[in-house]
Amino acid sequence: MADKNQHPQLTGAEIIWATLAGEGVDQVFGYPGGAILPAYDALRKFPSIHHILVRHEQGASHMADGYARASGKVGVCMATSGPGATNLVTGIATAMLDSIPIVCITGQVSSKVLGSDAFQEVDITGITLPITKHNWLVTRAEDIAPTIREAFQIAQCGRPGPVLIDITKDAQQATASFDFAAAAPAPHRPHPMLRAESSSIRQAIELIKSSKRPVILAGHGVLQSGAEAEVIAFAERQQIPVASTLLGLGAFPTTHPLSLGMMGMHGESWVNNAIQQADLLLAFGMRFDDRVTGNLASYAPNAKKIHIEIDPSEIDKNVKVDVALIGDLRQTLSLVLPLLPTKKDATWIKAVNAMKGDAAVRDIINLPDNGHLYAAHVINDIWREAHAAGRADQTIIVTDVGQHQMWEAQYYKHDASRTLVTSGGLGTMGFALPAAIGAKVACPEKDVWVIAGDGGFQMTGCELSTIVQEGLAINIAVINNGFLGMVRQWQEAFYEKNYAASPILSPDFVKLAAAHGIDGATVNKRKDVTPTVTKARTSGKAFLINFQVEKEDGVYPMIAPGKALHEMVRRPQKDPLLETAEDE
Repeated sequence: MADKNQHPQLTGAEIIWATLAGEGVDQVFGYPGGAILPAYDALRKFPSIHHILVRHEQGASHMADGYARASGKVGVCMATSGPGATNLVTGIATAMLDSIPIVCITGQVSSKVLGSDAFQEVDITGITLPITKHNWLVTRAEDIAPTIREAFQIAQCGRPGPVLIDITKDAQQATASFDFAAAAPAPHRPHPMLRAESSSIRQAIELIKSSKRPVILAGHGVLQSGAEAEVIAFAERQQIPVASTLLGLGAFPTTHPLSLGMMGMHGESWVNNAIQQADLLLAFGMRFDDRVTGNLASYAPNAKKIHIEIDPSEIDKNVKVDVALIGDLRQTLSLVLPLLPTKKDATWIKAVNAMKGDAAVRDIINLPDNGHLYAAHVINDIWREAHAAGRADQTIIVTDVGQHQMWEAQYYKHDASRTLVTSGGLGTMGFALPAAIGAKVACPEKDVWVIAGDGGFQMTGCELSTIVQEGLAINIAVINNGFLGMVRQWQEAFYEKNYAASPILSPDFVKLAAAHGIDGATVNKRKDVTPTVTKARTSGKAFLINFQVEKEDGVYPMIAPGKALHEMVRRPQKDPLLETAEDE
C-alpha cells in the first residue's frame, strides 16, 4: 500500500477540480451557491479549467449536453444544493433520453444535517434516480476522487448517459490524500464481443443475403459508436437505402445517393413507404421509438428485422426483432461486412427512387418569391448560404423543439457527423440557446447557428448574456410566427382550430438582443434572408435574426397519432397559404 505521505493532502473541494483536470476537463458550466462555495473558492488554484457562468442552472445542464454532442466528449456542469440542483433536472432528463454523457456535480448541505430539511436541502439523488445512469451522495473527502472517476467511466461506457454526484459541504471542506491513479475504477467489462461463427451472426448474414427490399435504419448510435464509415461501406456494398432518425441525421450523408432522408412522423413520404414495403429492416443503433414507427400493429408488416444495439434492454422493447446483435455498432459491422458478398442488383434502389416523385412536401420550396416568407425557406437558405461559402460541414445547427425543428430536419442537408444538435427523446423547449453555447465552446472553429421558435427562445433567452460574457460568435435565428407552432398545428388538425393558449406575445427580439449587447436584424422578405444570414455569419460576433414567417404554416407530411407509417397527411392541395401565394 502506497504511503499517504507521498501524495498531496487536499481539501475535498480541491480534489474535485484536480480529478476533473485529470480526466481532461477544461470547461465547466455552472452557477455558484452556498453548498458548493468551497469548490468555487478552490477553482482559482486550477487555471487549466475554465468556468462558464450561466444565467440559470437549466442552461448549465443543456450547455454540458451541447458540448458533449458537438465534441463527443463528456460535458460537465455544476450547481449548488436545493433549487440549484433541481434546476438541472430538465437538462439531465434530456441527456438521459438521448444517451448523452454528462457529469453533474452538485453541492449538498453538511452531512450532519442531512434529512433535517435544512436550508436548501433536497434529496437530489432521489429525484434524479430515474433520469441518470447512476448517482452518488458523497459525504467524505476521500471518496470524492474515486467517485468522480467512476462517474466519468459510467457516463461513457456502453450506452452513454448522464450521471450526478452530490457532495456535502463538509466533504468539500475536509482534507484527504489525493492520488489520481489510485482512484481509477475497475476496468469496464463490455458485453462479450460477437464472433463470426456465432448463430446470431449466421442468421443475420442469411437474412441479408436473401433480402430483396432491405432498408437500413440509421440512428443516434451510429454517431455514438463512431460507425459512420462502416455504415457507408455496408450500404454501398449491399446497395441498401438508408433512412435516418432525427438524431441520426448527419451520420449518413444526406446527399449520398443511397440516403433516403428522415423517417417517422414528419419524415419523407417515400422513406416511410420504403420501410412499409421492405422485406428486411437493419436497425443500426436506434430504439424504435413511437415517432419512428407509428402504429406498431402495422409497422413494416412484411419485414424481417435485425437489431444491432449496445443496450440489451432495447431489444424487443418496442418492436419484436428476428435477430439481435448486442454490442458496439462499429465493431459489429466490422465483423459482419467481410462476411457479405458485394451486391450489384439496383432494382430495389430504382423502385425506392421512383417513390420520390414530386413530393408535396417540397412544393413550398419551389414556390417563386411572392412576398411570403416561410420557415422552410429560411432554413433552406441558411443551408444554401453555408454550402455556397464552403462551410456546410463546418456548421453546427442547434435547434429548439417544435415546427422549426422538423423543418430543419427536412430542409437542411446534413452531410457531416455532429452537425445537428437537437433534443429528441424529451423534446425540450428552451434547449437550443444554451446547448449552442456548449457546442461553440466545444468547437470554437465552427459556425454555430441557433434555430429556435419564438416560444422556446423565451424560455432560456437569459443566456444571451452568457454569450456576451464569453465573447462567443453564435448566430441566432428566431423563427417567429406568433404561435407555439406545433401546438397550434395539432389544435388545427385535432381540436377544431381551438387555439387555446397557443398564440404567444413576444418582445422585440432585436431590441432584446441589443439590451444584452448583441446586434440583430428583422427579416420578413425572402430576398433579405441570404444577405442577412451572410452578414451574421461573417460578423465575427454574436448576431440575432428575427425571421417573421407565415403564422399558420404546417409541417408536412405528418402521421396522426395511432396511424400507420404509410398513412401520412400531406400538405393539402388547396392549402390557403399556397393558394394565396399562387394568386399573387
